[in-house]
Amino acid sequence: MTDTAVDPSTLDDHAFAVWAAEQAGERLLQVRSEGLEGRELKDAGDRAAQERLAQVLAEHRPDDAVLSEEAADDKARLSARRVWIIDPLDGTREFSEPPRDDWAVHVALWEDGDLAAGAVAQPALGETFNTGRPPVVPARTSDRPRIAVSRTRPPAFVEALAAEIDAELVPMGSAGVKVMSVVRDVADAYVHAGGQYEWDNAAPVAVARAAGLFCSRVDGSELAYNQDDVSLPDLIVCRPELAEAIVDFVKRNGTD
Repeated sequence: MTDTAVDPSTLDDHAFAVWAAEQAGERLLQVRSEGLEGRELKDAGDRAAQERLAQVLAEHRPDDAVLSEEAADDKARLSARRVWIIDPLDGTREFSEPPRDDWAVHVALWEDGDLAAGAVAQPALGETFNTGRPPVVPARTSDRPRIAVSRTRPPAFVEALAAEIDAELVPMGSAGVKVMSVVRDVADAYVHAGGQYEWDNAAPVAVARAAGLFCSRVDGSELAYNQDDVSLPDLIVCRPELAEAIVDFVKRNGTD
């Protein structure tokens, strides 16, 4: 986790994303240890992580714009060269259910039209996946493809997809954790069409791309960030060898 002796001003953007995500992650672990429960814990976590990330970005990247789930959208970002896209606490439900570890902190940098750096911290797991040292995706250990899905609301079309490609569904928490599950060989694909925003997947997609995974909209088109409308409702992240079958299924069957 975070090296307390680090000077953030000396870090490149990849390392800074890691440092910032771990700063928020450590603060979230503190909040989680304070004895709060339910809604109080959720609200305290969202607030504390946002405050910490806003602080470090203002101090160490003052000239950059910021797009955050937990702050008002400053449209000045649309004319900025560099925009940090952050989700201070991805998986608030899971965060509020200790000892669950399937929640995350997302810190991504969009620069000159595309994602340039990113980090996804899983503080309760003690790991931060990032673009500076891209993860090496392990060889697949499952005979059947595994698709990461929501533990509370798996979409029907993904169940149909799983039936067609003989895959099993693996329920888990936050969007970032689902994407990192593909990086970690816990799953082989994450297919989502239930509505997301840029902060839900910018950092996870940056890391997944750096690791060599396939990332796209469900129709196979490019993912675009720092848009006027920050809705980014659907996503595929998978091992490259599964991409054609998944995209083809969605094109033939849709996501309704």
